[in-house]
Amino acid sequence: MNVTTKIWSIAERAPDRVAVRSARGSITFGELRARARRVAGAVASAGLRPGDRVVFIAPSVVEFPVVYYGLHAAGVGVITMNTMSTAAEIGYVLDDAEVALVIAWHEAETAASVAAAERGIPFWRIEDGAALDAEPSPDVHEHEPDDTALILYTSGTTGRPKGVELTVANLVAVSEMLPGVLLLTPEDRFGTALPLFHVFGQVMVMNTMLSNGIPLSLLSPFEPIQMLEMISRDRLTGVSGVPTMWNAMLNASTELVADDFRSLRLATSGGASLPAEVLRAFKERFGCTILEGYGLTESTGAATTTGVSRPQKPGKVGTALPGIGIEIRGADGRAVGPGTVGEIHLAGPTIMKGYRNRPEATAADLRQGWLRTGDLGVLDEEGYLSIVDRVKDLIIRGGYNVYPREVEDVLYQHADVVEAAVVGVPDDRLGEEVVAVVALRPGASLSGDDLRAWAKIQLSAYKVPRFYRFVASLPKSPTGKILKRELDVAGIRDLATG
Repeated sequence: MNVTTKIWSIAERAPDRVAVRSARGSITFGELRARARRVAGAVASAGLRPGDRVVFIAPSVVEFPVVYYGLHAAGVGVITMNTMSTAAEIGYVLDDAEVALVIAWHEAETAASVAAAERGIPFWRIEDGAALDAEPSPDVHEHEPDDTALILYTSGTTGRPKGVELTVANLVAVSEMLPGVLLLTPEDRFGTALPLFHVFGQVMVMNTMLSNGIPLSLLSPFEPIQMLEMISRDRLTGVSGVPTMWNAMLNASTELVADDFRSLRLATSGGASLPAEVLRAFKERFGCTILEGYGLTESTGAATTTGVSRPQKPGKVGTALPGIGIEIRGADGRAVGPGTVGEIHLAGPTIMKGYRNRPEATAADLRQGWLRTGDLGVLDEEGYLSIVDRVKDLIIRGGYNVYPREVEDVLYQHADVVEAAVVGVPDDRLGEEVVAVVALRPGASLSGDDLRAWAKIQLSAYKVPRFYRFVASLPKSPTGKILKRELDVAGIRDLATG
């Protein structure tokens, strides 16, 4: 078993079929296989063997799949990392995973080369074309299904990053379960500006599309007008992104009109909650429904999706993907019924093998095949899942539970609000107080009193943010997820208690 098997088969049957497009050019499935085989050959010539681990750092460029699939063909464990990682962050992973080789895109090589040199680990620099002077390897390593094929390190918000070990079977399962629910065919043309080093872009999008013969257009970095132009230029039928990307596209000033997007039939969204107002506005402007999904790195990015054939329910992230089990459990660890909020637990073929060298953390999050997600959710009678919030983000104000996502959804409905994040800050009287950090549309003039009055119409009094901070933009991860941990918490606390 190998994640390249189906891609190599497509290259055999249709070598001239376009595999990957970008503004710099495109490559066919035949070219992808030929160039990836040279990568596999170079790895073997360097003395690496199946099971050795390689760190690979690159943006979403054509060379990413070339190197990525070459490494998988060679049978090594692949570790992809953020292109903005520091030498210290990379060094931590090199030590923790006992890495044998580091490969980096030329524009992201400095930190990687330093970390590798400090440890005496070989370093390879990849440029345009990913040309490696090696004899191509005609063979693909046959893994056992439970072999670790990919290790992705968590962000480390609650301690040092943990390496999530994903198996060959995990990766293959995702590429096999998505086409049916999204009604994908080889006639589709997909595109994304997601970072391919992240599970969403890499597994849910790149692996799924290429394994099923679907051409993939790449944009790096994300820029809303360029994204819209790519949709029009490549006549894309599907795109994948995160809420901040959809929001930016909605607010982009472009001469493109609705007819330029007539080929677009679906958009898949994940990584963060999707405000209902963004969903409505996207459908109105582009004639395309955004299908929400839910998953974690620990579930190989896959758990639920709305699906094309099922009714969409705004505010819900769909139903379980084929083979995935979902349970909502209360504080006592027992499953609760529909309509009751509890912690989401997942089971099925996409659930990770465990955390590398972290038996205690693995035992805490994986029990009898069920993954404890740390997310609060609720199922309805038809099995649709609503994400209420992260367990750790829950605000308890005067004994009442306040779920930030619910408050943020209300704020996003205001015409002048572009971005919003709701957090809790310490309060001597109530325990916690509710604070909103908001970015407004350019030229908009809005006060905290204005937003407070708006929120009071739609929310119970205890949920309404008491304090507001206005900023130009909110901090985001490379995937576009708003990073609440990077908000000016100290300043907000001063504001709330002063």
